[in-house]
Amino acid sequence: MTVSVTPASSGSMPASRRRRSRSFTGTAAAALALALLAAPAWAANAGEQPAADAAAPARPGELRICASNVEAPFSEKGDTGFEDRIAQVLAEAMGRKAVFVRSDRPGVYMVRDMLDANSCDVVMGVDAGDERVATSKPYYRTGYVLVTRTDRNITANRWDDPKVKEQTRFALRFYSPAEAMVKRLGRYEDNAAYMYSLVNFVSRRNQWVQVPGDRLVSEVAKGDADVAIAFAPEVARYVKTSTVPLTITVMADDFSATEGGPKIPLHYDQSIGVRKDDTALLGEINAALEKARPQIDKILSDEGIPVLKPNS
Repeated sequence: MTVSVTPASSGSMPASRRRRSRSFTGTAAAALALALLAAPAWAANAGEQPAADAAAPARPGELRICASNVEAPFSEKGDTGFEDRIAQVLAEAMGRKAVFVRSDRPGVYMVRDMLDANSCDVVMGVDAGDERVATSKPYYRTGYVLVTRTDRNITANRWDDPKVKEQTRFALRFYSPAEAMVKRLGRYEDNAAYMYSLVNFVSRRNQWVQVPGDRLVSEVAKGDADVAIAFAPEVARYVKTSTVPLTITVMADDFSATEGGPKIPLHYDQSIGVRKDDTALLGEINAALEKARPQIDKILSDEGIPVLKPNS
């Protein structure tokens, strides 16, 4: 799937900072990264549940949503992230009021530090089957994409396509299949200094460091990177609003880190996570997802996220 995006008016690109990484090493790697870091820090904004009440049970008629202030375009202050908007239509379909319990920490902390602590009740945008939680029916499926300048006419959808292999500068997020792809292409060492420049050379040792999605897209738009490789929702908004015409291409789900090694998925079903014993809430969510399907599909379309067929 390849989509060429026409430019928007100047100055329209939204600001963003960070989002959790789609880690190809799975839950164990996320747990290890979290174990290295400190305890949660809470932030309460107007209209959101105060930090003092964060651990209290939900009031009747509320849906407490675990949310980060620093995970644009997924979740951000003002509830303007696309997952924030999906959470709002989900709560409405459930006949509940959406209450965002927010943290100033990245999304990788939402399950361990918030959901498991009973500070909130749902986490948006987890992989279907995530072992840490009970997951809802998927509400969309998408995958990793290549982002290139449209004037470069790169329409490849495979990591090992000659048009991709011949590129020299790659923008990507850490802890992701993209990092493994660049290593497999033999381009990692040549790109190491450039990749760390995207986070101002901050060390990844003992702390969570990530490249914002808008930075990946701007690097391609400026011509500083030949191609960006990212999980589609991390970059779709910024591709759509770029003043430079860009092309976003969903990658074929066919990659392994080594020749003949196990396959690393590039397509993912996205679900809502709840605590494993919260079966009643999970049933409500599954019913509400069907009811809210038209609104959810519109939010995803407005965001510019390329949506795949289930299990494609």
